[in-house]
Amino acid sequence: MKQGLLTDRQKEVLRYRKTGLTQQQVADIIGTSKANVCTIEKAAYENIERAKETLEFLYTLDSDHLCTIKAGTDLFDASSTIFEEAEKLGIKVKYNTIELINRIHDSNPGRFRARYVREDVEVYINKEGDLFFG
Repeated sequence: MKQGLLTDRQKEVLRYRKTGLTQQQVADIIGTSKANVCTIEKAAYENIERAKETLEFLYTLDSDHLCTIKAGTDLFDASSTIFEEAEKLGIKVKYNTIELINRIHDSNPGRFRARYVREDVEVYINKEGDLFFG
């Protein structure tokens, strides 16, 4: 039975994989092929990523647009811009520089290459100083 975005089979495969079992070992346990386990695992992670993106969007609805980090920007420069723009609004960002850089990067790793932004990132901030990225 499916609850949320993951099927019971996807949850089962992720649980086994989390314990350190290989895809082949999981396949042997649940009686399927390694290729099928690979497909199930990949679909599960895609569903999880879509859920994260949806939640991030939801959080932006209750936040103010702070700035746009342009493609080609170094993440260290981006963090400085974010701190400066938040200060203009009188809002203290909840993160230090390293935490902020990690938060930006982790919001969507595909948008970054090493320390540089590959595509524009919209930055939103709420009154508590939490940041969200669209």
